[in-house]
Amino acid sequence: MEKLMVEGGHPLRGKVQVSGAKNSAVALVPAAILADSVVSIENLPEISDVETLASLLEDIGASVSYEGSRMTVDPTNVIPMPLPNGRVKKLRASYYMMGAMLGKFKRAAIGLPGGCNLGPRPIDQHIKGFEALGAKVTNEHGAIYLRADKLRGARIYLDVVSVGATINIMLAAVKAEGRTVIENAAKEPEIIDVATLLTSMGAKIKGVGTNVIRIDGVEELNGCAHSIIPDRIEAGTYIIAAAAMGEEVLVDNIIPDHLESLIAKLREMGVQIQAGDDQIFIRSSPDLTSVDIKTLVYPGFATDLQQPMTVLLTKAQGTGIVTDTIYNARFKHVDELRRMGADIKVEGRSALINGKKRLQGARVKASDLRAGAALIIAGLMAEGVTEITGMEHVDRGYENLEEKLLTLGANVWREKLSTEEAEQVKSS
Repeated sequence: MEKLMVEGGHPLRGKVQVSGAKNSAVALVPAAILADSVVSIENLPEISDVETLASLLEDIGASVSYEGSRMTVDPTNVIPMPLPNGRVKKLRASYYMMGAMLGKFKRAAIGLPGGCNLGPRPIDQHIKGFEALGAKVTNEHGAIYLRADKLRGARIYLDVVSVGATINIMLAAVKAEGRTVIENAAKEPEIIDVATLLTSMGAKIKGVGTNVIRIDGVEELNGCAHSIIPDRIEAGTYIIAAAAMGEEVLVDNIIPDHLESLIAKLREMGVQIQAGDDQIFIRSSPDLTSVDIKTLVYPGFATDLQQPMTVLLTKAQGTGIVTDTIYNARFKHVDELRRMGADIKVEGRSALINGKKRLQGARVKASDLRAGAALIIAGLMAEGVTEITGMEHVDRGYENLEEKLLTLGANVWREKLSTEEAEQVKSS
């Protein structure tokens, strides 16, 4: 096990390059098995979630190879082998294997997915969609079994807007007989990215990016080449870090339109931001003003950026309120920030942050991916050295994190945990 050491107080300056979108990649890799020939996915982030999914594809017979940031998947010999647990438990996005295998083979058996512990995130909307398409869904010995004689298009209304359910139903429906209509669909850019791949394969999909998606099933899908969009959450993380500690930072390879809600709030706080076609220039201000934030489904403020923004608000004048309407357990980073001197109180789904508090380096633990990103930003802001354990969460979603921070002038490094420290982490 490793910990990340962050020496605070170093101003950030220079350029950082954003990688391909993690939340696209974890759906695009499973989607590749729907094709009958080779699929090439470019701009793939080098993160542990992608490695886990590639291993799952190999488990069911796919041939997977890499060349830089390009993954090539040959699904010719894929078989509908059950994936009861093991690697499936490592990440929640393994549930996309359900939709992909159901669409390809009309059956699948997948262990209940793992990933970050963010409270109840049921897959009932996924199951509702699969059943509407004609699948019988059962829970047997901790695994979900999907079986269908044939899949038929259906009209499916999602009771809650869900990125995962929208994508999973798309994957299952592209080869179903007839038309599928997904109502109250999610609109995230990553959904458009997945639909672009499927369309390149030969799928017939309309309305992506709106709340009604129409899919006309086809009999076969062919291989293709696809390049993943930039990761808006990684971009947002570096933008927030620059807002906290940046003298002059250029965040490159982004789509500014995907970050409108974040940019608006940072400008409201007093951060200097200039947006170009595919990059954003940020300069911090010593006089930041607190703002209130409420997370919403896209194009609202992203829940994945709530935790890093909570850290930035500790530096601002006044009291800010952060309300998370998406996940009710996404304030586990608050106790760790309190260890560092933050003045934050959690009330239900909201956190009240009293700003202008100087953070101090401390030993803290990342409970999930974005909490880890938040603690790293806190470490950059703090006096002294911050020790962050739980880096396996952060490695799930950020490519070459230390290298990118070092390029900007941060002082960060990894150390192995001692046996005693590892035991303390396991027991905490």
